[in-house]
Parts: sequence; structure tokens; C-alpha cells
Amino acid sequence: MRRQIRTALAMTIALIILTGVLYPLAVTVIGTVAFQERAAGSLVSAHGHVVGSALLGQSFSDQAGKPLPQYFQPRPSAAGAGYDGLASGASNLGPANPKLLDAVAQRVKAYRAFNGVGDGTPVPVDAVTASGSGLDPHITVANARLQARRVADNRHLALPLVLSLIDRHTQGRQLGFLGEKVVNVLELNLDLDRQG
Repeated sequence: MRRQIRTALAMTIALIILTGVLYPLAVTVIGTVAFQERAAGSLVSAHGHVVGSALLGQSFSDQAGKPLPQYFQPRPSAAGAGYDGLASGASNLGPANPKLLDAVAQRVKAYRAFNGVGDGTPVPVDAVTASGSGLDPHITVANARLQARRVADNRHLALPLVLSLIDRHTQGRQLGFLGEKVVNVLELNLDLDRQG
């Protein structure tokens, strides 16, 4: 019996060291060496200060929560009070749920008014629905192009310049064929700030 207890205790200690210390340490070292930027959180800096992460969406709004018209706006967030990394998640409302349908209808109306988009222009789905995590940092190219006129007007920039910035920040499909081409909102907005 003592021998079995000693063997079980030795195996438990060995597995704790292997899976609780050595494996995490090895993954951390490999991640830091091979993927230095990603392992550090893909932090984005401006003027010597960290302003966000390229992997996490964030709000571009004033103190009262109103979206700032001179910035591209991300997709809606259902993560906590919005873009809360500690409350990452979706609304969990099904596609036929009246609450979701009402919320989407209100978002479409607000999007059209905010961006000066007429009733005949389709509103991109990502402009009115949250992602599964509520933290998606990207919008579709169609969404960005619909916001371009508002941003250009509010910044007193030429529309072709703003459209060229969208093109510069457009990322291809994952693995070349999955999903749509997207634009990282934080990186695009920072590039806009550098334009003056």
C-alpha cells in the first residue's frame, strides 16, 4: 500500500511539474522568440504611449458614449458595456429573436443617419451586428467605404485620400479564401490622425 501511495504521489508531482511548469514555460519561450509581437499582445503605440491592441476592438466615442464622427467606427459590441475584455462574449440572441431584430433595425437606422446613407444602399451586416467575442477589431471593406465620406468631411480631407488609406489597411482573406477582406479600425484611425 505504501508503495502505491509513493508511486501515485511521485507521478502527481512529476505531472504537476511537467504540465504546470515546464510545458507553460516552453510555450512562453517559443511564443516570445517565434512570435514576439503577438506574444506581447500586439500592442499598438502612438506618440510613445500604448493606445490599444491590434487584436481587440475598442470604442471611438466621446465621454457621453456618442461616436466621434471623425473616426471610423467599429462593429457593435456585446462584451459587457462594450469592448470589455473581461466580459468577452456575444449577446446569445438567436437570429429570429425579436430583441435582436429590434436592435438590428435600430442600428441600421442609426448607421444610415450617422453616415448619411440613403435607404437604397444596403448596410453591411458587420455594421449592425456584434461579433462572437464582442471584441473584433476589424470591419469589412464595404463598411469602411460607407463611412469614408463622413470621416473625410469631418477631417476636411479629400475622399480619395481616405479611400486610399482604407486600401492601405485592407487585410486579405484568412488563408486566402476564408471570410471577407477586412480593415483594422484602430490602425486605420491612427493613420488618419497622422494625416493631420
